[in-house]
Amino acid sequence: MSHAIQERPVTVTPRRSLSHARLPRWTPAAVAVGSVAVGSGIGLAAGWHSKVQWGLISALVFVLATYAITTKVEGSRQAKDRVATSLIWVSFVLAVVPLLSLAWVTISKGLEVLDGYFLSHSMNGVLDAEAGGGVYHALLGTIEQVGIATLIAAPIGLLTAVYLVEYGGGKLAQAVTFFVDVMTGIPSIVAGLFVLATWNLMLGFGPSGFAGAMALAILMMPVVVRSTEEMLKLVPNELREASLALGVPKWRTILKVVLPTAIGGITTGVMLAVARITGETAPVLLLVFGTKLINPNPFEGAQSSLPLYVYEQYAVGTDASVARAWAAALVLIAFVMILNLVARGIARWKAPKTGR
Repeated sequence: MSHAIQERPVTVTPRRSLSHARLPRWTPAAVAVGSVAVGSGIGLAAGWHSKVQWGLISALVFVLATYAITTKVEGSRQAKDRVATSLIWVSFVLAVVPLLSLAWVTISKGLEVLDGYFLSHSMNGVLDAEAGGGVYHALLGTIEQVGIATLIAAPIGLLTAVYLVEYGGGKLAQAVTFFVDVMTGIPSIVAGLFVLATWNLMLGFGPSGFAGAMALAILMMPVVVRSTEEMLKLVPNELREASLALGVPKWRTILKVVLPTAIGGITTGVMLAVARITGETAPVLLLVFGTKLINPNPFEGAQSSLPLYVYEQYAVGTDASVARAWAAALVLIAFVMILNLVARGIARWKAPKTGR
């Protein structure tokens, strides 16, 4: 018995590729260059003299061109991802360009006057409108005032943060946290007026570097407390529990386990606070009073500081005084940078070693 075999046509489904077309790696750079060219051309055609306007137009063209090209080649889903990445890069450039511009202007103008003579002499006997003089008295005052403020604020802020994280939990801790938040937003002039009313007017002390240091310590303290508190919270509880399980007292656990683990972040927070107070002018103007003479004693007599020196010299308005102001600003920036480098070195040296 024979059976008829009916052959059915076989339908072949085309294999879909999981890979899509991809743009070359050099595409973002090429789009950026083209966007800058287009933005500059639009700025020139419109008669805009501000390079900021050119940069904003270039950034907008870069984002739009990235989205259009990526949508055409890779699809809308990948285009959204590239647009998000482009916005991040644009925000980064917009943040870095003013910083680099400020650094370049300060360095280029400050180096015209900055030399060994400028760093080792004061303004004693030199008129503000004349050339010459130096910044030694202001640099010495800044070092002493910032140092005293750090000696006051850093231990108090560190101990306060340790209390809030390791011991606090009641109404006292809530009150301390509230006042720390309030102190964080206090203007520098208010801190200066507070010290002026209590230390100078009520107690009868005259202007001095120590008075200015107390106002700077008030501004520095909440920053130290907040940064140290956050760093201590990042220390794993397992480290505390392991130390306590071995019978180590809590105070010794904090001293030998918790603080060394968080020393890097704590040091960074202290340096951020130092960087904030180093450039303050209002408390110094009220309490330190300013002088052209070298006063190495921060507890008696008027002193100067780098921010106050910059303000005074720039206010004179002559070419010589403005040049000294730029040079003092460069010294101030270098001073903060050196402090940050030293702090990072100490933090890396004291940080707990990992691995074998």
